[in-house]
Order: sequence, then C-alpha cells, then structure tokens
Amino acid sequence: MNIVGTLKRFVKRHRFVPKGADFGVDSFVRRPWLWFNRDAIKVGKNVFIGRESVFHPVTKYAGVSHTPSIKVGDGTYIGGYCQIHAMGRIEIGPECVLSEHVYISDIAHGMQILPTPIMEQPLESKGPVLIGRRVFLGYRVAVLPGVELGDHCIVGTNSVVTRSFPAGSVIAGSPARLMKMRPGFDA
Repeated sequence: MNIVGTLKRFVKRHRFVPKGADFGVDSFVRRPWLWFNRDAIKVGKNVFIGRESVFHPVTKYAGVSHTPSIKVGDGTYIGGYCQIHAMGRIEIGPECVLSEHVYISDIAHGMQILPTPIMEQPLESKGPVLIGRRVFLGYRVAVLPGVELGDHCIVGTNSVVTRSFPAGSVIAGSPARLMKMRPGFDA
C-alpha cells in the first residue's frame, strides 16, 4: 500500500458536492460543511473547499428580501473553517488561495438607535466584494463590504481589509495598509 493510494481514498471518502449548488468538474467540499441557499452559489472547476466551511447567501433577513450571489473561480483553493456571507455579490477570481479561517462578507447589521434590537434591523452593505485572479489571503484574514482586491494581491495573516487595493499589492494589518507593490506592478 502506497501513500498516494491512501491519500486518494481519504480524499474520496471525505469530499462532497452540496446538492443545489452549481459545481464545476473536479470541485468538492470536505465534510462537514454548512451551506445555505445553495442555488445562489456557483463554484468553478478544480476548486477545493476545506472542511467546516460556511457559505451563506442571505435571501431574506428582518423581513427584507435579497438576491445574493457567491461565485468562486476555477482552480481556487479555500482552506478549512472559511466563512463567506453575502446579501449582494461576492466574487473570488480564478486560481486564488484562501488560507484557513478566512472571513469574507458584504454584510453589516443595521445599528440604528431604535427600539428594535440590532439582530432584527435590516442588513446594510457598502457594496460587493470582488477578489481578482491569483490573490492570496493569509490565515484568519477578514475582507469586509465594498472591497475590491486586484489580481495577484497578497494579504498577510490576521489582516482586516476595509478598503480596496490595486493589482500586485502586498497588504497587511488591521486595518490593512499597503506594505509594498509586487515586482512588475505600479502603485
């Protein structure tokens, strides 16, 4: 018995394609997972999504209907314990790498001073989250509403991305800021 055969059997036993979601060829999710409103999720081909992932396109909240969309490009790797929440649109480009415990959302709770509790107020958004091709998000990165990351960006561990950055940016921090540009890219 060789290690490759053992690994293939392990992966086959623990992978799954959630019914109702639009999945490309050779894409799968490791079990267990928690996916809601799967008809609003589109996953390209050759995508790996780690265990304990939560994909939550919110179609209705606090009596308000939404038309969410979560799209993952071909060849993307999403690590375990990743959470993606959308009331509008989240797009992850092709050939990206999202490390473990990454959080991406285009949603914010209403925080008006009303007699209504926060959890019962309508959701708000500053816009979609758009992640370009071959972007790397480090361990425990959070990408918040209205952010666009250009192609080939690198985001450091534990960063909180609150604004957009152009292609080739290397960013880190909380809130994330530009550390440098990758060779061949201009600021």
